[in-house]
Amino acid sequence: MLKVALPIRFGIAITAGLIAYFLVLALFGLHTNPIFSLFNGVITGFGIYEAIKYYKLSKGKDFEYGDGFSVGIVTGFVSTILFTAFFALYAGNLNPDFLSNMIAAWETTYNTSLGSVIFVVAIMGFATTTVLTLSFMQLFKPSWNTKKKSKTSQA
Repeated sequence: MLKVALPIRFGIAITAGLIAYFLVLALFGLHTNPIFSLFNGVITGFGIYEAIKYYKLSKGKDFEYGDGFSVGIVTGFVSTILFTAFFALYAGNLNPDFLSNMIAAWETTYNTSLGSVIFVVAIMGFATTTVLTLSFMQLFKPSWNTKKKSKTSQA
Protein backbone atom coordinates (compact mmCIF):
# COMPACT_ATOMS: atom_id res chain seq x y z
CA MET A 1 0.00 0.00 0.00
CA LEU A 2 2.83 2.41 0.84
CA LYS A 3 4.41 1.83 -2.56
CA VAL A 4 1.22 3.05 -4.29
CA ALA A 5 -0.14 5.73 -1.98
CA LEU A 6 3.18 7.45 -1.29
CA PRO A 7 3.99 8.37 -4.91
CA ILE A 8 0.45 9.62 -5.51
CA ARG A 9 0.56 11.78 -2.39
CA PHE A 10 3.97 13.25 -3.25
CA GLY A 11 2.97 13.61 -6.92
CA ILE A 12 -0.03 15.70 -5.91
CA ALA A 13 2.18 17.80 -3.64
CA ILE A 14 4.67 18.39 -6.48
CA THR A 15 1.80 19.37 -8.77
CA ALA A 16 0.53 21.85 -6.21
CA GLY A 17 4.00 23.38 -6.00
CA LEU A 18 4.34 23.58 -9.78
CA ILE A 19 0.91 25.17 -10.20
CA ALA A 20 1.56 27.66 -7.40
CA TYR A 21 4.91 28.61 -8.95
CA PHE A 22 3.30 29.01 -12.39
CA LEU A 23 0.51 31.19 -11.02
CA VAL A 24 2.96 33.38 -9.09
CA LEU A 25 4.89 33.88 -12.33
CA ALA A 26 1.59 34.69 -14.06
CA LEU A 27 0.88 37.42 -11.48
CA PHE A 28 4.05 39.20 -12.57
CA GLY A 29 3.63 38.42 -16.27
CA LEU A 30 6.72 36.18 -16.32
CA HIS A 31 4.95 32.91 -17.15
CA THR A 32 5.48 33.43 -20.88
CA ASN A 33 9.26 33.37 -20.50
CA PRO A 34 10.43 29.72 -20.87
CA ILE A 35 13.63 30.30 -18.87
CA PHE A 36 11.60 30.33 -15.65
CA SER A 37 10.54 26.73 -16.29
CA LEU A 38 14.01 25.65 -15.18
CA PHE A 39 12.89 26.04 -11.58
CA ASN A 40 10.24 23.36 -12.27
CA GLY A 41 13.11 20.85 -12.16
CA VAL A 42 14.03 22.02 -8.68
CA ILE A 43 10.45 21.64 -7.45
CA THR A 44 10.09 18.23 -9.09
CA GLY A 45 13.51 17.10 -7.89
CA PHE A 46 12.78 18.05 -4.29
CA GLY A 47 9.50 16.13 -4.35
CA ILE A 48 11.02 13.01 -5.92
CA TYR A 49 13.96 13.11 -3.51
CA GLU A 50 11.64 13.39 -0.51
CA ALA A 51 9.40 10.58 -1.78
CA ILE A 52 12.32 8.18 -2.20
CA LYS A 53 13.83 9.25 1.13
CA TYR A 54 10.53 8.72 2.96
CA TYR A 55 10.10 5.34 1.31
CA LYS A 56 13.64 4.30 2.26
CA LEU A 57 13.11 5.38 5.86
CA SER A 58 9.89 3.39 6.07
CA LYS A 59 11.47 0.26 4.58
CA GLY A 60 14.73 0.38 6.52
CA LYS A 61 16.99 -2.57 5.71
CA ASP A 62 14.41 -4.00 3.28
CA PHE A 63 14.86 -1.08 0.85
CA GLU A 64 15.66 -2.25 -2.68
CA TYR A 65 16.85 -0.25 -5.66
CA GLY A 66 13.97 -1.28 -7.91
CA ASP A 67 11.34 -0.28 -5.39
CA GLY A 68 12.93 3.11 -4.78
CA PHE A 69 13.25 3.67 -8.52
CA SER A 70 9.58 2.85 -9.10
CA VAL A 71 8.53 5.20 -6.28
CA GLY A 72 10.50 8.04 -7.89
CA ILE A 73 9.21 7.34 -11.39
CA VAL A 74 5.56 7.04 -10.34
CA THR A 75 5.83 10.19 -8.22
CA GLY A 76 7.21 12.20 -11.14
CA PHE A 77 4.82 10.73 -13.69
CA VAL A 78 1.79 11.49 -11.51
CA SER A 79 2.92 15.09 -11.10
CA THR A 80 3.69 15.39 -14.83
CA ILE A 81 0.26 14.12 -15.86
CA LEU A 82 -1.55 16.38 -13.40
CA PHE A 83 0.50 19.48 -14.26
CA THR A 84 0.12 18.83 -17.99
CA ALA A 85 -3.66 18.66 -17.50
CA PHE A 86 -3.57 21.98 -15.62
CA PHE A 87 -1.35 23.52 -18.31
CA ALA A 88 -3.74 22.36 -21.05
CA LEU A 89 -6.69 23.83 -19.16
CA TYR A 90 -4.87 27.11 -18.55
CA ALA A 91 -3.49 27.54 -22.07
CA GLY A 92 -6.62 26.31 -23.80
CA ASN A 93 -9.44 27.79 -21.75
CA LEU A 94 -8.39 30.14 -18.96
CA ASN A 95 -5.90 32.23 -20.96
CA PRO A 96 -6.26 31.59 -24.70
CA ASP A 97 -3.68 34.32 -25.51
CA PHE A 98 -1.01 32.56 -23.45
CA LEU A 99 0.29 30.40 -26.29
CA SER A 100 0.61 33.27 -28.77
CA ASN A 101 2.42 35.38 -26.15
CA MET A 102 4.79 32.56 -25.21
CA ILE A 103 5.90 31.67 -28.73
CA ALA A 104 5.82 35.19 -30.20
CA ALA A 105 9.52 34.97 -31.12
CA TRP A 106 9.01 31.80 -33.18
CA GLU A 107 5.53 32.49 -34.51
CA THR A 108 6.66 33.75 -37.91
CA THR A 109 8.85 30.71 -38.53
CA TYR A 110 6.96 27.82 -36.98
CA ASN A 111 3.31 26.89 -36.91
CA THR A 112 2.92 25.71 -33.33
CA SER A 113 -0.37 24.38 -32.04
CA LEU A 114 -1.61 24.01 -28.48
CA GLY A 115 -1.40 20.23 -28.77
CA SER A 116 2.27 20.26 -29.67
CA VAL A 117 3.11 22.59 -26.74
CA ILE A 118 1.18 20.35 -24.34
CA PHE A 119 3.02 17.34 -25.75
CA VAL A 120 6.37 19.07 -25.17
CA VAL A 121 5.39 19.95 -21.59
CA ALA A 122 4.56 16.29 -20.94
CA ILE A 123 7.77 14.98 -22.54
CA MET A 124 9.85 17.48 -20.57
CA GLY A 125 8.20 16.31 -17.35
CA PHE A 126 8.75 12.61 -18.11
CA ALA A 127 12.38 13.19 -19.09
CA THR A 128 13.07 15.29 -15.99
CA THR A 129 11.49 12.62 -13.81
CA THR A 130 13.56 9.83 -15.31
CA VAL A 131 16.87 11.68 -15.06
CA LEU A 132 16.24 12.90 -11.52
CA THR A 133 15.11 9.49 -10.31
CA LEU A 134 18.19 7.80 -11.75
CA SER A 135 20.38 10.46 -10.17
CA PHE A 136 18.76 10.28 -6.74
CA MET A 137 18.87 6.50 -6.67
CA GLN A 138 22.65 6.75 -6.84
CA LEU A 139 22.45 8.45 -3.45
CA PHE A 140 20.00 5.99 -1.94
CA LYS A 141 21.26 2.65 -3.20
CA PRO A 142 23.26 0.55 -0.79
CA SER A 143 26.99 0.70 -1.26
CA TRP A 144 28.91 -2.32 -2.47
CA ASN A 145 32.12 -1.02 -0.99
CA THR A 146 33.37 -3.01 1.93
CA LYS A 147 35.57 -1.71 4.65
CA LYS A 148 39.17 -2.61 4.07
CA LYS A 149 41.32 -3.74 6.92
CA SER A 150 44.31 -1.56 7.53
CA LYS A 151 47.54 -3.22 6.54
CA THR A 152 50.21 -3.58 9.17
CA SER A 153 53.71 -2.93 8.09
CA GLN A 154 56.08 -5.83 8.51
CA ALA A 155 59.70 -5.11 9.35
